[in-house]
Amino acid sequence: MATATIIEKCEGTEYAASAIYGSWWFTALWALLAAAGFLYIIRCRVRRPAILTLHASFGVILAGALLTHLTAWQGTLHLRMNRPDTSLPFTVTLKAFEVRCHEGTNAPYDYMSRFIITDDGESTEGMVSMNNIFSYRGYRLYQSSYDDDMMGSTLSVNSDPWGIPVTYLGYAMLFVALVWMLIEPRGRFRKVLDVTAKAMALPLAMAVVTPALAANTVSKEDAARLARLNINYNDRICPLETFALDFTKSIAGARGYGGYNAVQVLAGFALFSDEWMEEPVIRVKSAELRERLGIGEHASAASFFNAANGKYRLGPYVQEYYKGSNDAFHKAAAEVDEKLMLIMQVRGQVLMKMFPYRGVWYSPADKLPATMVEEQQGYVRSALPVLAMLVHGDITAQSEEMIGKMLKYQYRYGGNAIPSPLRLEAERIYNALPYTTMLFIACLTLGLASVAWRRKRLYAWGTALLLLFLTLFLALRWLVSGRVPMANGYETMLTMAWAVLAVALLLRRRFQIIITFGLLLAGFFLLVSHLSQMNPQINHVMPVLQSPLLAVHVSVIMAAYALLSITAACAVVALASRKRAEAMTQLSVLMLYPAMACLGMGIFVGAIWANVSWGTYWSWDPKETWALITFMLYAVPLHRVSLPQLGNHRAYHIYTLCSFASVVVTYFGVNYLLGGMHSYA
Repeated sequence: MATATIIEKCEGTEYAASAIYGSWWFTALWALLAAAGFLYIIRCRVRRPAILTLHASFGVILAGALLTHLTAWQGTLHLRMNRPDTSLPFTVTLKAFEVRCHEGTNAPYDYMSRFIITDDGESTEGMVSMNNIFSYRGYRLYQSSYDDDMMGSTLSVNSDPWGIPVTYLGYAMLFVALVWMLIEPRGRFRKVLDVTAKAMALPLAMAVVTPALAANTVSKEDAARLARLNINYNDRICPLETFALDFTKSIAGARGYGGYNAVQVLAGFALFSDEWMEEPVIRVKSAELRERLGIGEHASAASFFNAANGKYRLGPYVQEYYKGSNDAFHKAAAEVDEKLMLIMQVRGQVLMKMFPYRGVWYSPADKLPATMVEEQQGYVRSALPVLAMLVHGDITAQSEEMIGKMLKYQYRYGGNAIPSPLRLEAERIYNALPYTTMLFIACLTLGLASVAWRRKRLYAWGTALLLLFLTLFLALRWLVSGRVPMANGYETMLTMAWAVLAVALLLRRRFQIIITFGLLLAGFFLLVSHLSQMNPQINHVMPVLQSPLLAVHVSVIMAAYALLSITAACAVVALASRKRAEAMTQLSVLMLYPAMACLGMGIFVGAIWANVSWGTYWSWDPKETWALITFMLYAVPLHRVSLPQLGNHRAYHIYTLCSFASVVVTYFGVNYLLGGMHSYA
């Protein structure tokens, strides 16, 4: 299966589907695996109902998959407005198609098709949207895509009357068995709960710096007022402060510059661009690029243009990058080029979409609609230049009044697009501090201190405070975004950090080392969230993620990965210290049982969600496949009675540490290398 995901990346999804996943020999391998498993259970005379139910559920799920493979039918239905389609046993006629966007933006919230089904002279109205299917005579219709002219819609059609009920029965049995195994008095998991363990741990810490200079911009008081204005940024209406922070962090690598806060930096480039072109705000990470251009680590935008002829100095390097030169130097040049393009867009006020009109937010540089009266057009064009004049002339009272008028304009014409006062205030609090930076430094510092300086109660209280702080941060993000904060890599890293801290607090009385593990792992997850690939910006999620199953699916999967990360930490400690090997084995097994329960539940909840969204509960998508690989790998050490080799502590920990590589591939490798339908996660 692992090889198949790599082949799919190289040869394409259709090839992998036909040559591997849909082949007779792949089906035969699953059949042989199932048969061997059942024969072994009979040979071992297993009588525990929970164990029998668990393994029977796998058989039922495989039987359902076989029925789907043999009897299911899938296809697509392309509909054009008011043109009947007769490709099914009934006629479908599209009557309306609509893309619903978040208020005041172009970010899609949902796609919706309305149609009429005609069957033997009788008409039935139907409607499908993302995560909402329509069933008729054993056929299920799903929203798939739509035509650019908005006059056509493509629906996925699926008929699987036998495979789905059998598979869902298997999922139900699996759920019951997983919970049953955790709570049954005779189970090994309950026995492990009675054991106690002792301590040790591991790595790291970090800090932040910023440059310093000065240039003309708005005062801190005016910046505070500007911060409360709204802007359409990333197809989301949010405080101007949010855009300012992202802009400043993108170009300078910090939340401010030279004593100026982010809003002052943004206002500087938007209102006093000529002066700010000379400010060394842009952070250049590449030493080679700095050496070639003769610039420092922080350079001005003007330094990238030849003073004599205005020629763009990065031009040749950027062209080479886009031609395919993906080495470190050309990649660094492209990164700086992106920062300069961002500055130019702010300088030209292209990104300053602060003026709403009839549901659309415009910038002064946009072509304004002809229906907008001339006086209003004049206001949109002149508001920011007038503000610059007032600030430049140090006319404080009038600049304050001007910003107030801009806010009134937004509320007058912005309507329901502007978030509620509660959400706006939550976003301001969210923007106030670099929460994740503070949290990862605190977690790692406290975790490292707990290795050398033993004060159990102090670390327990510290962990509780950090968990509370992280909970409040996640709650703010939830309130600001209007959705569960589990929709991307950054948010799931935060969720994993939350989970390991919670587990550490719950088990601290039985296992002293769990607090150390929890703090260090939480710090590591929070640190990883700072990687350049992790995007901390709050965005609207794509329509397919607008489902209540998102929270259930992601939360249990993240809980599983958090628990499995503790087993990896146990392995490192056990392999480094033989004295602690037995205690680490008991703690690792304690984590392994609930981790497998969560992972199993997460996989089948994801399958149910996929069936609702895409019309198929299992597509052999790379992330689905690697989650299954992880589940199967970690199922092995649960069979230590049948595999006496894993009774050896060293062998057990080597195996679990190696198995953790599958978690890393599932989480990072799929997202950034293999792609697939889950690559947005």
